Amino acid sequence: MSEDFGEPNVSFNRVLLKISGEALMGDQAYGLHPPTVQRIANEVKSVHELGVEICMVIGGGNIFRGLQGSAQGMERTTADYMGMLATVMNALAMQSALEGLGVHTRVISAIPMDQVCEPYIRRRAVRHLEKKRVCIFAAGTGNPYFTTDTAATLRANEMSCEAIFKGTKVDGVYDKDPVKHADAKRYEDVTYDEVLQKNLGVMDASAIALARDNNKPIIVFSLREPGGLRGILSGHGTYTRVHG
Repeated sequence: MSEDFGEPNVSFNRVLLKISGEALMGDQAYGLHPPTVQRIANEVKSVHELGVEICMVIGGGNIFRGLQGSAQGMERTTADYMGMLATVMNALAMQSALEGLGVHTRVISAIPMDQVCEPYIRRRAVRHLEKKRVCIFAAGTGNPYFTTDTAATLRANEMSCEAIFKGTKVDGVYDKDPVKHADAKRYEDVTYDEVLQKNLGVMDASAIALARDNNKPIIVFSLREPGGLRGILSGHGTYTRVHG
C-alpha cells in the first residue's frame, strides 16, 4: 500500500493473527523468551506498516494449559480459567513489545480486569482497528471448554476479518508430521471438511466448523520464517490455504 516499501497492494485489509503460547518460548522449555516476543512484534509491525488492520489471539500453553491441568486431576473449569489468565500475561508481553516499537496496541480481555486491560466490547474493538491500533484479544472466549483457536475464529468473525493467519512451526498443513516423516506432503489448498475428516490438526474441530460456517479462510504459515507474514500478505511466500 505504501510506495516506501515497494510492495504490491496487499491482499487483505483486516486480518487476525493466531499464534500459540509456545511460539513465545523460543528454545526454552516454558515461559516467555523476550527476544522471541520482540521478533514476532517486529513481524507484526512490518505488516502494520503496510496499512493492514491487525488483531491477534495468543495461546497460553507456554505458561499453563487447561487440558494438561485437568489431566493431572485439576477440575477442568478451574484449569481452563487458569489457562485464560496465562493468555492475558502473553498479551501484555506482546503489547509491551509492540508499543516499544511505536505501534499503538490494546489488550482486550474476555474476562474483565480493568487495571490491566480493556473489557471486550465489540464496537469499541472495531473502532480501535479503524484507528490502526493493533488489538490483542486475551482470555479466550471467557468460557471454559473452548480453546484459543475457537476464540480466534470467533473474534475474526466478530471483527469482520478477511482471513485468519495461523502461525505455526512449519510452513503449512502436511498430511503427516514433517518433523518425523521426510516424505510428508504439504497441501497448497485444503478444504475445511478435509481438515476435519483427515484430522490434520490445523485447529480444533469447533474452530474449523466455525470458520467453515462463516466462510472464513485460514492461512497456515511458518512463524519462524523471517518476513513470512508480510510476504504472504504481499502475494508471496509458502503457506497452506484452508477454505470451503
